[in-house]
Formats: sequence, structure tokens, C-alpha cells
Amino acid sequence: MHRLLTIGFSAAILTTLVAATPAIAAADEVARPPASQLHTEGRWLVDEFGRTVLLHGVNNVDKQPPYVTPGDGLTLTAADADLLAGHGFNTVRLGVSFDGLMPERGQIDPAYLDRVADTVDVLGTRGIHVLLDNHQDGLSSIWGGNGFPAWSIEARPLPGEPNPGFPLNYLMPTMNLGWDEVWNNSHGALDHLGAALGALAAKVNGKPSVMGIELLNEPWPGSPFLTCFPNGCPDFDRKYQAAMQKLTDHVRAANPTVPVFWEPNVTWNQMMPTNLANPPATPAIGDPNIVFAPHDYCIPSQLAIYLDLPEALRAGCDLQQANTWRNIDVLTERADIPTVVTEFGDGDPTVLASTLASADERFIGWQYWHYSSTFGPTDRPDPFLGEVGKQLVRTYPQATAGVPGRLRFNSTGGDFEYTYQPRPSAKPTEIYVSDLHYPGGYVSEVTGGRVTSAAGARIVTVQADGTAPVTVRIHRPDSDGNDLPTSGSADAGSGESGSGGGGSIGTGSLGS
Repeated sequence: MHRLLTIGFSAAILTTLVAATPAIAAADEVARPPASQLHTEGRWLVDEFGRTVLLHGVNNVDKQPPYVTPGDGLTLTAADADLLAGHGFNTVRLGVSFDGLMPERGQIDPAYLDRVADTVDVLGTRGIHVLLDNHQDGLSSIWGGNGFPAWSIEARPLPGEPNPGFPLNYLMPTMNLGWDEVWNNSHGALDHLGAALGALAAKVNGKPSVMGIELLNEPWPGSPFLTCFPNGCPDFDRKYQAAMQKLTDHVRAANPTVPVFWEPNVTWNQMMPTNLANPPATPAIGDPNIVFAPHDYCIPSQLAIYLDLPEALRAGCDLQQANTWRNIDVLTERADIPTVVTEFGDGDPTVLASTLASADERFIGWQYWHYSSTFGPTDRPDPFLGEVGKQLVRTYPQATAGVPGRLRFNSTGGDFEYTYQPRPSAKPTEIYVSDLHYPGGYVSEVTGGRVTSAAGARIVTVQADGTAPVTVRIHRPDSDGNDLPTSGSADAGSGESGSGGGGSIGTGSLGS
């Protein structure tokens, strides 16, 4: 898509059950350890220390050659990585392109792989986990899009065939023929893409900050797209899942343990359910380390952004987003795999709250669309200092030494509460304290454990006192800490989900 985003002074002295004196701390920035390797355990992402990880971050996707060029005002630099880590973001979805990986048939571009690997290293040293996203929008430059190199697709627009531009160009008959070539592998497009992703996987093998490889952004069904309405398309999804498994096998041959992210076909963004991992329509997922990677967009919001239709249409967003999260719940339960929402937002602050609340309820991570470098030919101000940033920058548990329970955060006042069921871990629970919400300091209170970080730490570490649930509360000194959302993720240990700016944070598109 074209979507571009003090904590006082006292020691944390806590009893084993409840803080005898709330800790008030002043901002103290500390160096973050490098990102550690992630793997899946059921519906959780887990780090090498056995802690359940929650990911909050952004997209950074370069769609035009020469791709991934730090200093160009789009690609992330070390200064961007510092800014993102300072705001508590611990993941970036970094776009890669089939066209960049293999610009000529069968020829991998080693210089491009080097630039991608260098950017991964810059982010990883700041504790930022990187998802490598094989991005496409509109299939190929053949139709004014990006992703698949022109040599990999034989279909071409007909003379005089109207091209309405992204995203309506998905309805062009010739583009649908191009997508049919992909899914049928009729001219080897999937084989070549698999080889390209295999080369990428080999290049980053051994880099613990690579949290996964996303096989294909927003895949369009091609000619059968109408069969996906109104209730999804099991016949197409059967072919699609086979294609995802084929590409996964290429990745696994080069990098056996890296998580692989599968998106639903993009009619998901038009409220259709996915049939991935839905026996007998489609096979169960047997491959370890598969992660579900849906997007959460609102069609009315997108129509207002891209087609200049009335903004009043956004009133329908709650209904669509509730449908999206019901579909996420269904897939997560039947497949028993983690979910990360790899795109949402699109520069529209009016739809953020729904996504963020739903994600908190389920302890699901996310990557906001989109952040472009603020350090380039012309430096730009920090884009997270406006209304969008006030919602995205949050106090949250980045790593939990236990099973996550109820998570609640008030993005207006900063009141935070989190409960988890402890379990053995090589490192303690780590909670990032927002650098935007506590100008006069924060108070921390713990039940069932104790704070082990120094006073003034931006990352509060918590050690459980035993096996009883641990509850952590953080709030401003002038708050009682009770101004919290009524919803939240499930009670600790239940393993069930709960109920039901400016700068370079830019605008996006109808799915991408």
C-alpha cells in the first residue's frame, strides 16, 4: 500500500503481595539488549529465555528500485532505530521485493541482500525484531504495481484496457490472468519466488533478530475472486495454502527454524473469512513455527482516504473491525498458532483504538502502517508526538516470564494493569513504560512479585515471588490507577481470549 508514524525518584520497595510504597520513577534511558530469537509455542511467540513476547511496531516498506537504501528518506537508519526503540517499539516489518531479490530470471542480487541484512543488524542491535515482508501491491509494474518482476509474468494489459490504479486495478481481467499464472505456477513464478525467498532465508540464517519471513503480502485470488464472496472461498484457499507450503519448503531448506508468516488471501480485508488450516477444506498446518499474519483495515476509512468519499463513512468501521477480530479468533483457535497483525491504521487515528483494544484483549502483537525515515535528505519531526503516536506508544509487557493474562491500558491518562501466571524463565518479565504518558513520573505497584529494575528504569523488570498470579499496575502519581478500559485479555492462566500526527506516519491503501 501507499500507507506511510519522567518518571520521579524513589526506590521500588514492594512486599511479596502488594507494593507497600508505590514506586515513583523518573525517566532513565538505558541501552537495550539485542533482539533474541523467537519461536512459536501454541498461540504464543516465545524468546530464547522462555518468555512470552508481545510485539508493537511499524512497517517500513520500500516499493521502488533500488530498494532499501538508508539515507533516502524512507529506509530506516540507525537514528530511526534509536527513535523507535526509545518509544518502546520492538518490531519492524521490513519490506523486501521479489523484483529486488531476483531482478533477472534466476539471478539473485547479492548487493540487495547485503542492504537488507545490514538494516536487520541495525535494528537488531537496538532490540528490534524484524519481519521480512515479501511485499506486493498490484502484482507487478506491468499494471503499475510492484512485487513480481515483469519477466516472471507473461500476461500483459490489452491495448486500451482501462487501468483505474491501485486498488481497483485488481479487477482488471489481464491482472487476474497474471495472478492465475502465479497460483497455477504455469510459467514457474512460484518456483522462482521460492528460490528468491530461499536466498533471503539463507542470508539471514543465524541472525536472531529476524522474527520471521512473510511469504507474500495481500495475495489476490485472481480470476476466482468472486467465489470468495460472501462466505470465503475454500476451493481457492486449498490451492493458496498449497502455494504457501511450497514457498515455506523453500525457506525451510535454507533456514530450518525461522518462523514463516502466512497471510489470508486479501478478500479478508473485504470481511471474508479465511479457510487456511480448516480441514477437510484445507489441510491442518503441520509445519512448526507458522504465524498467522492478517491485516485489520476498515473499508469505509480506506474509501475516504483513497477515493475522497465522505469521512462520515467511518461510522461503519466498528462493525467491520469486529468481524475481522471474530475471524482472527476462529483461525487462532482451530490452528493453534500465533497471530501478529502485520498492517493496520493507515494514518487514520479514528480507527486505531479498535485495533489496539482488540489486540490487547487477545495479547496479540501488531505492526502499524507506515513509518518512513525521519532522517534523510531533509530531517522531519518525530511523527509519534501527535494523536496517532499517543495511541501507538503504550506501556506494555514486552516479555512475560509466564502465561499472559489480562492486559489493560488507557492511552489518554496512562493507567496500566497487567496480570500473568508466572512460570520458570531465565530472565524476568519486562514492561516498557511509555515515554509519552507520564510527564510527572509514574507509580508502579506489584502484587505477587517485586520490581527488580533500578529506580527510573524505562524498562521495569518484575520477578514473581512464587506461583501465584502477578499483577503489575503503573500510573501517574496524581491517578489512583483505576481509569482503565473495561475490556482486556483473558485472566492469567486461562489460555483463552477475552470477549469479543504528522511527520512520516502517512496514509495507505485498501489493503496492502
